[in-house]
Amino acid sequence: MLDTANLVAFLATARPDESKSFYREKLGLLLVEDDNNHIVFDSNGTLLRIQRVPSHTPSGNIALSWEVDNILSTVASLRAAGIQFERMPGLEQDQNGIWVAYDGTMVAWFKDPDGNLLSLSEHAERP
Repeated sequence: MLDTANLVAFLATARPDESKSFYREKLGLLLVEDDNNHIVFDSNGTLLRIQRVPSHTPSGNIALSWEVDNILSTVASLRAAGIQFERMPGLEQDQNGIWVAYDGTMVAWFKDPDGNLLSLSEHAERP
């Protein structure tokens, strides 16, 4: 039923100016709309609606994730844009903050201005 419908992702921000700058300038997403309620971006065809709220406490779980073709170059580009990558307790991560899963999938985590946990992943070749 929903397999042909477009997905829209939602986040909340209590820091709309910083959030707008982060998603547009640091992550390179296309700004679609900015009104009193939402800041809307296009992320490769998926809309990301960031709702303006008076206060926000991040969940601590991954809020958004992007699957990339080359995590090393993506991490390097994001670091050059000023993004700091997180160290996750109990996981062995390399000098770039990348963890390699048992199947070879690579993952790195970072946060937006509101502390929402975001991630990048490069999936291993599947047989």
